[in-house]
Amino acid sequence: MDQIETGTLCTGGVISKAPDVIRVVSWNIARGYRLDGVTEFLLNNKADLIILQETDRNSRRTLYRNIAKEIAQKLRMNYVFGIEFQELSQGSYQSPAYHGQATLSPWPISKAHILRFQRQSKFWHPYWWAPKLPFLQRRLGGRMALRTDVSIGNRTLVVYNLHLESRSDDSLRRSQLIESFEDANRYSSNVPVVTAGDFNFDITQPGPSSAIANASFYNPFAGIAIQTTRPPRFGRSKAVDWILIRGGLRAASPQVHSSVTASDHYPVSLELHLPQVSDPCYEAASSRDDLGCPDLVDCPH
Repeated sequence: MDQIETGTLCTGGVISKAPDVIRVVSWNIARGYRLDGVTEFLLNNKADLIILQETDRNSRRTLYRNIAKEIAQKLRMNYVFGIEFQELSQGSYQSPAYHGQATLSPWPISKAHILRFQRQSKFWHPYWWAPKLPFLQRRLGGRMALRTDVSIGNRTLVVYNLHLESRSDDSLRRSQLIESFEDANRYSSNVPVVTAGDFNFDITQPGPSSAIANASFYNPFAGIAIQTTRPPRFGRSKAVDWILIRGGLRAASPQVHSSVTASDHYPVSLELHLPQVSDPCYEAASSRDDLGCPDLVDCPH
């Protein structure tokens, strides 16, 4: 369950040009049911960092595809996939099905690690009396954060890709969020950190908002009164998808893409201003081809 799949699909030499501003997209893609629509949006938005939740691998419901790998191939990006759950009704003993989180970028991704939260709901566990039917969603595993380093020139961005619990109450989700903050304390306060994903609750409420401030994170979406899920047949839309930043990062143009219908969640995006560095190899803005790869050439430094 803690195996991590990686792919290097945007290759070249040493990066000699790195941007001062990158585009970040976070999105729960609902297993990848509407993969063409997901890929179309990501291609058109030319993000430098893509943070996806509910990404299937070898699942019956998504035709046994490796969703993260297919997206990375079409976008010509590097990717890391971490397993959240083994879906017991979607595969077999010989050929198990999984879903989890995927982080993609045209820049190198390294040091991938799964932070499995200590507090978990027991709702998904298999029980002897519960048949392995798709609608019951019997699973092995647990909610987690996929932590990676993304190297943009000579700057390293630490990325936490979160999917917090959808069952139980907000206190459980808050404790899982705090676990990710505690893990981020391994880094000094000036290290750029992005924490993004499907939090499954409104973090602008006093409890989680206080935890975010205590961890020195900033929520660029706090002032945007737009819901991030499509309205269900019965019920209301919710604000559950977020991007948090700290460590000298500045955000601009936070946006909820409420016209996109390829998932039951809307993509959220922003422009991220990276901390300045003093290295002549990285002073120019990046140059990218149509599919998103940075220019990769030899650097004398």
